[in-house]
Formats: sequence, structure tokens, C-alpha cells
Amino acid sequence: MVTISKTRLQALVTAAWLNRAMIAVVYIWFGFLKVLGTSPAEGLVTKLFNLTLEPFMGIQTFLLILGIGECAIGMLWLSPRLTKIAFWVMIAHLFTTFLPVLFLVEDTWQSFFSLTLTGQYIIKNVVLLSAAWFIYVFREEA
Repeated sequence: MVTISKTRLQALVTAAWLNRAMIAVVYIWFGFLKVLGTSPAEGLVTKLFNLTLEPFMGIQTFLLILGIGECAIGMLWLSPRLTKIAFWVMIAHLFTTFLPVLFLVEDTWQSFFSLTLTGQYIIKNVVLLSAAWFIYVFREEA
């Protein structure tokens, strides 16, 4: 059995809340940019959309739904009761964010093991995944 001091436990609780808040900030901010139509990722999203979902809806509708969805994910993280839902919805979203690395190779790779700036923008999402995992495993069971 592992024992932990009250000070370290409080530090973990604080770290979990900071992670929770920062995930919320990133998701709400980036989602809101998509809703406003000012996201720097719009070109990349449009290219992937054209390869996958174009027959099913228009890009402007998709960007609005995506932006609102990202804002919703951010809001979910602000409620500890919804952590499990937030985590799994975020996992699904992050899976889709990695698709350009596979489907838009010319936009994401310079050469073997060398990512473009766009590729780096995508790969940094592993940090969000790590923060989400920390919160998920550290959460109090409801």
C-alpha cells in the first residue's frame, strides 16, 4: 500500500484541477475560433473533410458542429461528475485529430520522422491526452 502526505495529496488535487482547467481553455478557445470562422486549422480540417465527409454535409455546417462540439468537450471537463464522459468523448475527438498524419502526409511530414509545423501542431495533442489520462485515473469514483 502506498501512503501519501496531505501536502502531496493536495498538490495532486491542485494539479488535476489545473489540468482540467487548461484542457477546458484549449478546447473552448479552439472550438470558438471554428465557430467564428477564424481558426488557423480550418484549411487542414477542410482538406480532411474533403477526403472523408464531403458527401454527407457542407464544410461550413461541419465546422460549426465541430466548433460547438469542441466547446462542449471543454465545458464537460469543468464538471468533475462528467469526467468519464469528457474523457471518452475527448479520446474520440483526439483520434480524429491524428487522421491528417495518416491521410494528409504532404501536409504533416517533411521526411521520415520530421514533421511539418502542422504535423507538430497535431502531435502535441499527446500532451492533452496525458493530462486527460491523469485526471481520469485520479478522479473520485462517483
